[in-house]
Amino acid sequence: MKILITGSNGLLGQKLLHRLIEDDNIEVIATSKGENRLSRSQKYTYLSLDVTSENEVKKIISDQSPDIVINTAAMTNVDLCEEEKESCDRINVDAVSFLANSCASINAHLIHISTDFIFDGLDGPYGEDDTPNPISYYGLSKLKSEKILYNHNVDWTILRTIIVFGVGENLSKGNIVLWAKGALEKEEKLNIIDDQFRAPTLAEDLAEACLLVARKKAHGIFHISGKDIMSIYEMVENIANYYGYNVNKLNRISTSTLNQKAARPPKTGFILDKAKKILGYKPHSFKEALSIVDKQLKNS
Repeated sequence: MKILITGSNGLLGQKLLHRLIEDDNIEVIATSKGENRLSRSQKYTYLSLDVTSENEVKKIISDQSPDIVINTAAMTNVDLCEEEKESCDRINVDAVSFLANSCASINAHLIHISTDFIFDGLDGPYGEDDTPNPISYYGLSKLKSEKILYNHNVDWTILRTIIVFGVGENLSKGNIVLWAKGALEKEEKLNIIDDQFRAPTLAEDLAEACLLVARKKAHGIFHISGKDIMSIYEMVENIANYYGYNVNKLNRISTSTLNQKAARPPKTGFILDKAKKILGYKPHSFKEALSIVDKQLKNS
């Protein structure tokens, strides 16, 4: 089986790469914009790919002829998407159209990553059949990308996920667990929102779900996240408790005090029954995930 990853320099892309090269029956093509940021270069091929270039996407997919393409490339900064809608659409929407067209032309299966932000957060946790109603441009862009696939003749799978976290190399952006750990370690006073609820997802769990889809050739939409739904405040409090940091510097605030450019859904979280039953998906608890992250930080 030949699998091509887009966005291999990102956190999920890196975890996917490490997971896939463990299997000698899988040939891995890693692609991302610019230079390869991973120190390990064995057992896979790296190619620079700008997914917003239709010609580059066509050429690389045609030349490499993968069985499966896993699209992890995305613009995920929610406020930046609100400000730079054209850039957001190029990466989150147009690129998906280019990938779908190229995959369809060689009968490749496209696995695409989407988000809980396609929902308004008024009625979480959500199942796969619940009606999307995005309240931010980021959420809308990801819903547009999903709709491209619903109406396309490509063989597709959509994995929706929530707050992906973990340890990676030379990442261009942080994630909540590493940020909170660093701030708590310095004993900074932290204002943390307590009225947004999510199910944070260990990057390894999402990578494993991608591999399960690839192996089972599963089609359709699957919800993939961690098993625990909690407020952002509770996430940071859990991190503090895990490491034995002082929680007295944590201050609860409401979303309305932040004046963010893009609206956030108040409560998402996913019903994971379909992924567990069909894929055999087994997510870690948040505490288990923190233990995995801790070991990786100690080894890095």
